[in-house]
Amino acid sequence: MGDGFVFIEIVIFAMIAAFLVYRLRSVLGRRTGEERQRPNPFTPRPGMPDNVVTLPERNRPRPETPVSPDEPLSLAAALDQIKANDPNFDEKHFLEGAKAAFAMIVDAFARGDTATLRPLLADDVYDNFARAIRDRQAAGETLETRIERVREADVEEARMDGRTARVTVRLVSDQMNVQRDRNGAVVDGDPNAVVEAVDIWTFARNTRSSDPNWALVETRTVH
Repeated sequence: MGDGFVFIEIVIFAMIAAFLVYRLRSVLGRRTGEERQRPNPFTPRPGMPDNVVTLPERNRPRPETPVSPDEPLSLAAALDQIKANDPNFDEKHFLEGAKAAFAMIVDAFARGDTATLRPLLADDVYDNFARAIRDRQAAGETLETRIERVREADVEEARMDGRTARVTVRLVSDQMNVQRDRNGAVVDGDPNAVVEAVDIWTFARNTRSSDPNWALVETRTVH
């Protein structure tokens, strides 16, 4: 009889263990191999235009706006030319993505997060950012940056460079920036001051690519 009770207890404990494992997996989920992927700010959100060019359209010649070599395109005409090469380009959506990318890049640069920077930057821009981060770390310095808000984001220039669309955006933001030495002493900036910063950033994307994401290819700061 004692052996019978022991057997029943074992069955009961096994059932409880199986139930707990099931509940744990339902709460934590399973790995899919995509957990470390980082979202790109230019990836369309639900309800937003999709910048991915459909495969049937990819190999067809796209219309281009005729331009006299002596007459530079107006901004409106240049944006129309980009739309002619990528019918899914939407200026409003692009600017929202540019603002999000700006905040992500500035924050990642301050923290020295090259993994976040890598998919958002063109190769030469990434190399410059990574070099500045290594120099800062070698000197034992830290950079603290907090963007309070991006007040303005406007397209200043746009053009097609072959198959590549290039759009330059003027970004006006309120920021706190402070740089500290290895002892924590402030060497530049003020942790209690929020200042206006004006940045001119250029983003580019191959319009024939199925990748909807734009990369930062050039930066300028207006002092």
